[in-house]
Amino acid sequence: MTEEKERISRRSAIKGVGAIGAGVALGSIVGSKPTEAKTLDTMAKPKDIASDIARRVAETPLVDSHEHLIEEKDRLEKRARCDDWALLMSHYLDSDLLTAGMPPKDHRRLFSANVDPVEKWKLLAPWWPAVKNTGYGQAVAIAIRELYGVDDLSEKTAAKVQQKYEELRKPGFYRKVLSDVARIHSCQVNCLSRPFMESQLPDLLLQDISFLGMHMGPDIGSFAPPAGIEVKDLSNWHSVIDWWFDKYSNLAVAVKSQAAYSRDLNYEDVPAEKAAPVFKRQINGEPVSEADRKLLQDHLFWHCIRKATEHNLPVKLHTGYYAGQNYMPLGRLANNPASVSNLLRHAPDTTFVLMHICYPYYEDLISLAKHYTNAHIDMCWAWIINPAASVQFLKHYLVTAPANKILTFGGDYIPVEPVVGHAEIARRGIARALIELVEEGWLSPSDAIELIEPIMCGNGKRIFRLDEKIARCKKSAWLEG
Repeated sequence: MTEEKERISRRSAIKGVGAIGAGVALGSIVGSKPTEAKTLDTMAKPKDIASDIARRVAETPLVDSHEHLIEEKDRLEKRARCDDWALLMSHYLDSDLLTAGMPPKDHRRLFSANVDPVEKWKLLAPWWPAVKNTGYGQAVAIAIRELYGVDDLSEKTAAKVQQKYEELRKPGFYRKVLSDVARIHSCQVNCLSRPFMESQLPDLLLQDISFLGMHMGPDIGSFAPPAGIEVKDLSNWHSVIDWWFDKYSNLAVAVKSQAAYSRDLNYEDVPAEKAAPVFKRQINGEPVSEADRKLLQDHLFWHCIRKATEHNLPVKLHTGYYAGQNYMPLGRLANNPASVSNLLRHAPDTTFVLMHICYPYYEDLISLAKHYTNAHIDMCWAWIINPAASVQFLKHYLVTAPANKILTFGGDYIPVEPVVGHAEIARRGIARALIELVEEGWLSPSDAIELIEPIMCGNGKRIFRLDEKIARCKKSAWLEG
């Protein structure tokens, strides 16, 4: 372990220990051989058990099951929202700033490429005290500390943060941030700019096929031209969808849709003969009722699900909380678990990955994982939406549903730097959840330790067949040029 990794692992471990181990010094533990489970159960004191759990969590790689990261080359070519330290706040924390009351004009200037980076502190200063305590704020603060060596963002340190930002943003910095600092095994990226990104870092930034535009819209302009298929009717559109699956299913780790942002997840299995006339009217620019629009979306959704199942690709679905601010219909979110239960029952051979713990309705989601063989739960994003609730979710999940169906981390970011902060929050929460389950008598120390590798890494490798996918991605045709 490098000096930098050891420092981070020790710090993360100490923070993850919680009440029964916060005062334990890890100097005699880190670097020593793991304590045998039998010894832990029969001899170790509570503070030693907490220390060992925290250390093991700190040292175990995380499979990152969900990101929206843009390509490193695009960052180096300054294609991001802005190219300074404010970029770390441009995804998620930007929403907390607005809900805290930051004026929109100041918000736009904070993320503008035309404002001096050091001067941006003046825009942030009135609002930083209100948001730095949130999960979004903590993730950014931790990233600044670990990547730039600055413990406290302030007027005095803003210039140093900008200097360190520029020093880090050099070729190869994605691997340094993700692999070296955050100790992430690999990321799974849901690209927001195209259906599948042919990444230049294919072994690190594995890709989902985004099928949102296949069943919502549909987005003929993005999907049809690469396939070389002229879309005149529903059968043509089926051929376009099939082309994307045939071309990328061997490289993709999953398929993903975030349609829950705009509709309920109550998809009916509509036959093609009912959907075809609606599709024809829509592409001809004729009026289509909301009922018919849903009918078409439902039909296309199930066509995509069948293709994903045929190609052995898990189906990732957004559930629960919305990104952004001031438009979330909470009643529809509350219905997500009930709607998903119908999908699970209707497609028993499809592996569904239900994202974001359906916050704040996570107890309902746990019941699905306990009841349905094909239901898997992903904690991506959840740790920074509500770190404390995520600890409770993980505790409740582990004593309720099979442990081989939980994924415990996904950064869910567009900029790469805050992933470091999110990963540390997740490690802290995973350690705390396991320690509390031991302290409360729900798990033995050895059982808690046995859970660490599967829930942090092993489940993700198995569910998404990562070894197989990484081997194929390393031989990607687009890398040969």
